[in-house]
Amino acid sequence: MKSVTLKELSLLLDGVIQGDDTLVIHSVATLEHASAGQISFLANSKYRAQLENTQASAVLLSAKDAQDYQGTALIVKDPYVGFARVAQYLDTTPKAAVGIHPSAHIDPSAQLGEGVAIGANAVIGANVILGEHVQIGAGTVIGQDVIIGSNTRLWANVTLYHNVHIGQDCIIHSGAVIGSDGFGYANERGQWIKIPQTGGVRIGDRVEIGASTTIDRGALGHTEIHSGVIIDNQVQIAHNDIIGENTAIAGSTTIAGSVTIGKYCIIGGNSAVAGHLSIADGVHISGSTNVTGNMREAGVYSSATVAMENQLWRRNTVRFRQLDELFLRVKTLEKNLQTPD
Repeated sequence: MKSVTLKELSLLLDGVIQGDDTLVIHSVATLEHASAGQISFLANSKYRAQLENTQASAVLLSAKDAQDYQGTALIVKDPYVGFARVAQYLDTTPKAAVGIHPSAHIDPSAQLGEGVAIGANAVIGANVILGEHVQIGAGTVIGQDVIIGSNTRLWANVTLYHNVHIGQDCIIHSGAVIGSDGFGYANERGQWIKIPQTGGVRIGDRVEIGASTTIDRGALGHTEIHSGVIIDNQVQIAHNDIIGENTAIAGSTTIAGSVTIGKYCIIGGNSAVAGHLSIADGVHISGSTNVTGNMREAGVYSSATVAMENQLWRRNTVRFRQLDELFLRVKTLEKNLQTPD
């Protein structure tokens, strides 16, 4: 277990200590469940009632919240960001692989950088290039002509098809499939004719891809995931999509083919984006939103209705189907009111 003094954490976060700077911290926890040796944080005012009773040795607080707190605190500009940095510093997550397991199959043409680790039963294909300190988890399959940048970590049972390039400092979680065929077919008198997907996938630096997420290869050009993007579990990204820098996509979202999403966007979980659309920088899409048109300006967009009692939902569904009729009736009434006798 890693441990650090509160003084060391203050230097890490450029924070101000209120109380005992010699306290030893070994992990992070919530206000409600923290115990001695742990540090917690208050980033949402609705949890303020838990602050007075917390058993945490120290709490990350803003200057405003620290004014009335009698316990030991580390005062920082943004307690939630501070929590994230402390959690990283104290992280004890094991490596995806250590050393090169004898059961791994590595093609003789593959190039392995210094410190590469490859787990049991992993397969490394022809002409693969692995940068320094890359970790390849057990059972992972790396297709031919794949390039993976330094310090990138692939957990167990990840599949990378051929011609996939991944940057540095990325994390790809178990079950992710990158470079599978896009959904490309022509129809000839009712028969589906498969269109070979000859493009690849290009992923930038510091990208995290969640478990069981699928990113299809391009039909002709490449599918592109730019640097700093974070993608949750069970997300579908179709062929030739382009995802801009530092965009976040939450779980179970589906993005159809040839969509361009700008920088710094946030897409809520269970959303769906129709194909061949363009979404501007800085767009925030609420969860369960269906996107069927271009979004040319930054802002918050929503479409899903909130949960309600079933009988009320049934009545409102009927009323929704009556909207067109009601609209026409209102237009007729307006026209009659505007027509002189």
